[in-house]
Amino acid sequence: MKKLALSDEILLTIEKPARYIGGEVNEVKKDPSEVEIRFCMCFPDVYEVGHSHLGIQILYDMFNKRNDTYCERVYSPWVDLDRILREKNISLFALESQDPVKEFDFLGITLQYEMCYTNVLQILDLSGIPIYARDRTEEDPIVIGGGPCAYNPEPIADFFDCFYIGEGETVYDRVLEEYKENRRVHGSRRDYLERIARIEGIYVPALYDVDYNPDHTIRSFVPNHPNASPMIRKQVQMDLSHTYYPERPIVPYIKAVQDRVVLEIQRGCIRGCRFCQAGMIYRPVRERDVEYLKGMASSMLASTGQEEISLGSLSSSDYSALPDLVYYLIEELGKKGVNLSLPSLRIDAFALDVMSKVQDIRKSSLTFAPEAGSQRLRDVINKGLSEESILKGAADAFAGGWNKVKLYFMLGLPTETEEDIEGIAVLADQIAREYYVIPKDKRNGRVSITASTSFFVPKPFTPFQWVRMCTAEEFLQKKDVLRRKLMEQLNYKSIRYNWHDAEVSILEGVLARGDRRLSGVIYNTNKKGCLYDSWSEYFHYDRWMEAFQENDVDIDFYIHRERALDETLPWDFIDAGVTKEFLIREYRRAQEGKVTPNCKKACSGCGAMVFHGGVCYEERKGDSV
Repeated sequence: MKKLALSDEILLTIEKPARYIGGEVNEVKKDPSEVEIRFCMCFPDVYEVGHSHLGIQILYDMFNKRNDTYCERVYSPWVDLDRILREKNISLFALESQDPVKEFDFLGITLQYEMCYTNVLQILDLSGIPIYARDRTEEDPIVIGGGPCAYNPEPIADFFDCFYIGEGETVYDRVLEEYKENRRVHGSRRDYLERIARIEGIYVPALYDVDYNPDHTIRSFVPNHPNASPMIRKQVQMDLSHTYYPERPIVPYIKAVQDRVVLEIQRGCIRGCRFCQAGMIYRPVRERDVEYLKGMASSMLASTGQEEISLGSLSSSDYSALPDLVYYLIEELGKKGVNLSLPSLRIDAFALDVMSKVQDIRKSSLTFAPEAGSQRLRDVINKGLSEESILKGAADAFAGGWNKVKLYFMLGLPTETEEDIEGIAVLADQIAREYYVIPKDKRNGRVSITASTSFFVPKPFTPFQWVRMCTAEEFLQKKDVLRRKLMEQLNYKSIRYNWHDAEVSILEGVLARGDRRLSGVIYNTNKKGCLYDSWSEYFHYDRWMEAFQENDVDIDFYIHRERALDETLPWDFIDAGVTKEFLIREYRRAQEGKVTPNCKKACSGCGAMVFHGGVCYEERKGDSV
C-alpha cells in the first residue's frame, strides 16, 4: 500500500480528503523507477471541477499507453489544505504516487478559464517551482500550458516554459521523444526548449521578443532564435475515430461536477456564432464514426459502473448520425438502468421525443440560448435562431408536458440598444404566454421561466476580438434596465432573473485580450492572497485593482477601447485555422446585421480547409467528384 503524502491527522481536519489520496477506480499504476519520463497533468481548480475535464482524461490515457512514460494528476488544493501545506512546508504532490510535483520531468497545466491564472501560480508556488520561467534550473520540471486560453498565452507567458497550441493527440509524442533524446546527449533545459521550438504547434515564449509603441500597442513581436517560427499553427486531430480515447476513465470517490461517462461525438461547430471562441478555434468540424461511438459507450460503462452517459459536443444536434446513436443508446441503456444526458440540443420534434424517453418531464427543464433579446441583435451575433423557432419549440415542449424553461442571454453585445435589452423581458413573457395557451386541465402546474444573463466578454480569434467591452457600471445599468422591464410583464411572477458578476467579467476581459505586461499584475495579485477567483466567495476585486496600480497598468487600455483592424494583437503570431481576413469580414457583416450561413449550408471561407478535412472540406470534395 502506498504511503500518503498527508498524515491521517491532516486528512481528518480538511474538507473532502478524498480529493488528495488518489487510488480511484481505473487509476493507472506504474513503478516510477521503471519509466523514463514522469509527466504530471494539472487542472488549476478544485478536484471535482478538474476531474470532469475530458481533455485531461484523453491525455492521461494517451501518455500512459507509452511504456516509457508515467502520467499522474494534480489539482489545486482547496483553501483549507493550501493553508496547511504552507504552514507545515509540505510540497504539493501528485495523486497516483503521492510524490512531490517538483520531482517530475513535466508539469502540464490545462488553461480552460482566465480566472484560474492565480491558481496556476498557486500550483507552482506550492510545488517549490520558481514562478517565473526565467528563474528555473535544471532541477525543475518543464512547465507546459495548453487548452483554449493558450490561444492567447501572453498574459501568463512569463510563467511557462512552453505552450502546446491545439489538440494533444498530434505531436505530443514527438515532444516526449525530443526530451529523451535531449537527455541522452546531456542537453540542457535551454537546449530542450530550442529543440521543441521546431515542432509545429509548440510556442516557447523565451524565444520571442516583444516591443511596444508609446501608446502601449505592440510595435513588433519577433523570434530571437532560428528554431522559433514567426507563426505557430494549431494542432488538429483530423481522424477522431482512430485515435486515443479513454475506455477506462477514472471514477472518483466523491461526486464530481460531471459525474458521468462522457462520449465526445464530434469537435468543432458549424454555427459560426460571432461571440463564440470555441466555435472558431475548434474548426473544422469533425465527427466520430457512429459505430465507434456505440462500442466506446459500452466499454466505458462496463469499466466504470457509471449510471449516466452524456454526449459531448458544442452542438450535439449537428452530429449527422445523432438519431441512430441516440435511439441505440436509449434501447441499450434502458436495459441496464443507465441514464442518457443530452446537452446542447436544439429543441425540435426529435429532441422532444428523445427527452420524453430519457427524462422525468415533471422535474426537468428545457434550455434555450437565444443570447440576445431581439432578432436584429441575434443577426448581428450570427446566432441563427429565430423568434419563431424559439416560441414554437417552447409551445411544443409545453404541449409535451414540460413547464420549466431556462433562457440564457448576454448583455453588452456589440451594437446593443435599450430596445434589445428590453426584448429579453418581452421574449421571456412571450414564452410564458405560450404555456397558458394550453387548456388549464392539461397543464402541468404553473410555468417557470428562468432568464439568466452573462456579460459579453470579447475573446481572441472571434469576429468581435476588436470591439470595446462595457465598463462594470454600464453592465449594471443594463441589468437594471432588464429588471425593470421584467417587472412590467404580464407573467413577471413566473419569471426568475439571474445575472453574472460584472467585476469578474471585467477581469476576464482584461486577461483574455492581454499581453505580457499583465504578468506582474497576476503575480502581485497572487502574492496578495488571491486564489479561486472564479469562485465568488474568494474573489477580491479590490486586490486586483491594487495590483494594476502597482504595475502602472491601465485596465481601460485592455477592455474599454475599440481596436484598429490593423493593430498588432498579442495573439497574432498564432495560426488558429481561421484567417484574420475571415474574422474582419465577419466583423463587418456583424456591423451590417448580415447573417452568415452555417458550414453545412455554405462555405464561408474561414480558412479551416487548410487542414484537409471536416464538414466543409468533405462536402466540397464530394461536389467535385
